[in-house]
Amino acid sequence: MPRLFTALEIPRDAALSLSLLRGGLPGARWVDVENYHITLRFIGDVEGYVADEIANALDRVRRPGFELQLAGVGAFGSKKPHSVWAGVAQSPDLSALQAEIERICQRAGVPADQRKFTPHVTLARLRNSSPAEVAKYLSARGNFEAAPFKVSRFVLMSSRDSVGGGPYVIEEAWPLVGGDARGGSLPEYSGFANMWR
Repeated sequence: MPRLFTALEIPRDAALSLSLLRGGLPGARWVDVENYHITLRFIGDVEGYVADEIANALDRVRRPGFELQLAGVGAFGSKKPHSVWAGVAQSPDLSALQAEIERICQRAGVPADQRKFTPHVTLARLRNSSPAEVAKYLSARGNFEAAPFKVSRFVLMSSRDSVGGGPYVIEEAWPLVGGDARGGSLPEYSGFANMWR
């Protein structure tokens, strides 16, 4: 069964800026550019009826489109770094959207996420990279900043077990108010109950 999560897509220009951060870190498995995204809420493996309930509630989200900017780099796992990421400049609109999705998931019975929401784009997963190597990588790229971009929709994505995450599939997309949901042709949503047998 695939894992589900809600996310924001990264437009081509911002993804190109992120791709320039690749390289120069031993032990890094770099995320494919087409798999860059900002996770809003990890949902995990849930039954089809729960996925349907969440998708139906997400259909009622009415939030305005907004601008985001990718800025800064960091790592998760200070003593034993396991990933490096690009950060997201503070955005009240992003925080409000994420909080609403969090409430929807909890009402559907998905346990609360114990981690504080830290918006980011994962650049690489690390295997045996030393803290010193990671610190050197981060200090050389600490002034990273991409041009702001407009967020016009959020998506429900799925992933299957694989090394390094991905490939990710967009299962459904919801436009933000004043946004445009077109990001490619999406199949009409038909429910999750029979999708993954």
